[in-house]
Amino acid sequence: MGMTKIIGIVLIALGALGLVYGGFSYDKQKTAASIGPLELKVTEKETINVPMIVSGAAIAAGVLLLVVGKNK
Repeated sequence: MGMTKIIGIVLIALGALGLVYGGFSYDKQKTAASIGPLELKVTEKETINVPMIVSGAAIAAGVLLLVVGKNK
């Protein structure tokens, strides 16, 4: 399997995940206060939204790479 086919499949998979989930979130830990050896840590939830146009473009690019990879 060529590299263009692998990249095409990965782009299609990531684009599909972006369409299904619409984004992803992760936890970020910050130090709120530090007094001597004591530290107060706060966990914040960060969310990154993936626009539908980016997901669609990733799928289109993946399909294009698969078609181009077939012709070689």
